[in-house]
Amino acid sequence: MGRRPRRRGRPVDGIVLLDKPSGITSNGALQEVKRIFFAEKAGHTGALDPLATGMLPICFGEATKFSQFLLDSDKRYVVVAKLGERTNTSDSDGEVVQTRDVNVNVEQLEGLIAGFRGETMQVPSMFSALKYEGKPLYEYARAGIEVPRVARKINVYEISLLRFEGDEVEMEVHCSKGTYIRTIVDDLGEMLGCGAHVIALRRIGVSRYPIEKMVTLEQLEALLEQAREQEVQPRELLDSLLLPLDTAVQDLDEVNLLPAVASYALQGQAVQASNAPSEGQVRMTVGEERTFIGVGEIDADGLVAPRRLVNARPQ
Repeated sequence: MGRRPRRRGRPVDGIVLLDKPSGITSNGALQEVKRIFFAEKAGHTGALDPLATGMLPICFGEATKFSQFLLDSDKRYVVVAKLGERTNTSDSDGEVVQTRDVNVNVEQLEGLIAGFRGETMQVPSMFSALKYEGKPLYEYARAGIEVPRVARKINVYEISLLRFEGDEVEMEVHCSKGTYIRTIVDDLGEMLGCGAHVIALRRIGVSRYPIEKMVTLEQLEALLEQAREQEVQPRELLDSLLLPLDTAVQDLDEVNLLPAVASYALQGQAVQASNAPSEGQVRMTVGEERTFIGVGEIDADGLVAPRRLVNARPQ
C-alpha cells in the first residue's frame, strides 16, 4: 500500500509583519510562521541576528516574487551598546576580546555619532551572513578563518543619541540596505577609545510599514488555539493579518492601466501608459479598483515592460 503524499500547505498570498523575538534565527522564525499559517510557500526579507528583535516581513506565495524590494528598502533600528568591552562578534553573543576604561562625555559622544551620517564605505563583519565562495562569512569566522571582504557603500540617513547612562548608549538609526549596526557600534567604540558592542538591537522599520502592524509569535499561536476552540478554520482568524502584495513595492511609482491595456501586459507585452514616468521600475495597477498586477520597467521606447507579474489564484 503506497504512502499518502505529504500535505505541503495551502496557497497563501500576502505579507505578515512579524515581531521577531530574541534568541531565534530569522529562518527559525520564518518556519514557525509558515507552520502556523500552514502556508505552501514563504520567505523572509532580510535576516535579523538571533540577538535582534523587531520587524521581519514574512512573504507568502505570490508576495515572495517581490521580497527583493523589501530587502533593498531602508531600515530603522534602535540599538543599545555597552561601552568598555569589545567582542569578536561586535555583540553580546560573542566573546570579550578587550576591556578598557570608559572616559566619555556626552558632547564627545554626540560629535562622533554625527560623523556616521551620510554615505560611507563599510567593511562587513566576519560574523555576517554575506557569502564568500558560496559559504556565509560567519562559518569562516567560527572556524577561525578570516577571508577578504569588500567595503560596501552604505547611507546613514539619520542617527541620533537617545540615552547615555553609565556605560550604555542607546541610539536610533535610519539607514540604507546592507548597513551593519554592529559594525557602526564597533567603529564608534574604537573612536571613543574604550571599545563597544551591541547588547540589544530592535528593528522598528522596514520601508514604510507601520510598527503598529507587527504581530508576535505568541499572538499568532493564540489565534491558532482560538480557531481550534471555536472549531473554525485557522485561516478565518489568521488571514485578516495579511497585508496586500503591493505593500512590498509601495515605494515605486504607480502606473494605472486600462483593463484592455492590462490584458496585453499580463501576457508579457510592453504597453503604453499615459501616466508612466520617464524611467525606472513601476507598480502596475488596473482600473478604478487599482488592482495590483505586478512590477514593470520603463524601456528605451518609453513603454511599460512587465518584469514580475502576479499569478491570479482561481476563485
